[in-house]
Amino acid sequence: MEIEDTYCEAFDGLFVRICITARDEKRLKRAVYGATALPSTVFGESEGGVEKWLKEHETPDGRKGALVQLWVNYDKGAAKKLEYEISKRIRQGILVVPTTSVFNALPDGKIDTMNRIGHCGDGYETIEQRFGREVIVVPIMMGEFLVEHYLGYNKGVMGGNVWFFCESLEAALEAGEKAIASIEKIEGAITPFDICSAGSKPETKYPEIGPTTNHPYCPSLKQKISASKVPEGVNFIPEVVINGVSLDSVREAMKAAIDSVRDVEGLVKISAGNYGGKLGRYKVFLKAMVE
Repeated sequence: MEIEDTYCEAFDGLFVRICITARDEKRLKRAVYGATALPSTVFGESEGGVEKWLKEHETPDGRKGALVQLWVNYDKGAAKKLEYEISKRIRQGILVVPTTSVFNALPDGKIDTMNRIGHCGDGYETIEQRFGREVIVVPIMMGEFLVEHYLGYNKGVMGGNVWFFCESLEAALEAGEKAIASIEKIEGAITPFDICSAGSKPETKYPEIGPTTNHPYCPSLKQKISASKVPEGVNFIPEVVINGVSLDSVREAMKAAIDSVRDVEGLVKISAGNYGGKLGRYKVFLKAMVE
């Protein structure tokens, strides 16, 4: 199995880190998956993922929980954009799930949740001290929804990635699952697309819809285009995208992913996506990282 002498290209992002809790595992998973669904930076919006599932003793209110990160691209006005994007995901993905609460899990920055989330109480919301936190209590038809009054935010790194060149679908899924499981153990890292089946590229024939398929790496086009970069015998190329609270966390997650798949039968080569510096300022070289 070959590790290509290349690098992934990552870029700056802004993120919040929240703790979601609920009465039981079913409600918790519904809220977590609802809040992190539909990664959509393609449309200038946001993406999210689960960093860690938490036991009762690890949460502010003593219930099952999860650490979740929500991200936007870092640019002018990113903090305002982040405030708007997290409000949509909390209101539509978490508040609507019975028994849920949201707590801050990051000391930096400060987003006031009253305007876009707290006022869901239509003026009947209150600010109270609960579980040692200042929370907004929103009356809802299934009791109360709690959201911490201020959520921290910070700058991090988006777009770390690894590619697995595989002979079969079974090998591709096995490699992807092992990589995801290894990254779940890395503090501060998330995989917003899980096993991603469709890597993209900056250039496109259709700029109105954003990045499109990375056609040189589509195995089904290997015999149809002259620019194919798919090696003989490779039929599936899953990508695992990584966001992290720091460049070190992205590097650690990438290394863990690579180490986890070394024994996968049918994995021909490990590589990564880069775009010649067009996308981001960070370069993480694969061989230097694992040797």
